[in-house]
Amino acid sequence: MSVERVTIEEPPAAKLLFSDPRFGWLWLPLRLYLGYMWFEAGWHKFVDPKWMGSGEALLEYWKRGLKMTPKPTISYDWYRGLIEYLVNAEAHTWFSKIIIFGELAVAAGLILGAFVGVAAFFGGVMNWSFIMAGSASTNGMLFAIATWLVLAWRNAGWIGLDRWLLPRLGTPWKPGPALASRRAERAT
Repeated sequence: MSVERVTIEEPPAAKLLFSDPRFGWLWLPLRLYLGYMWFEAGWHKFVDPKWMGSGEALLEYWKRGLKMTPKPTISYDWYRGLIEYLVNAEAHTWFSKIIIFGELAVAAGLILGAFVGVAAFFGGVMNWSFIMAGSASTNGMLFAIATWLVLAWRNAGWIGLDRWLLPRLGTPWKPGPALASRRAERAT
């Protein structure tokens, strides 16, 4: 039994927007805006002892999300269970640092244009987590921008370090010269 390989072409507009380096200018303002928002959020937490020291601010945030009256803040039982587990395990003491340094790392990647797709993906994961915990605020819009930047990973960082990093390092499915030479060294 032979299997026919089917390739579905991208529309020309999608190719231009999401992979043509000339459209790096389109993504630059969105990338810088999102990076600034993550920097601002991470820095605010970094200099706040309730975040950086004890993690008490995160614990308060989680507890607000767990309130059930007048209506539940967290709509999904499985997510409420996860937050309850984290509260009971006193994970706020170390998890707050993961959030702080995660936000600052996402900011650095987006602002410098280094591994933009990866940075935007993890930023989107954090935005979605905040939305799931009941904090809408700007998270929905930031999640949308992050999603577009993930789609444009090939050119969103072209006006940045990705212009040199991506051709040199390549991708996990097709390593660039820097990683291909290491694989060849290990093989011998």
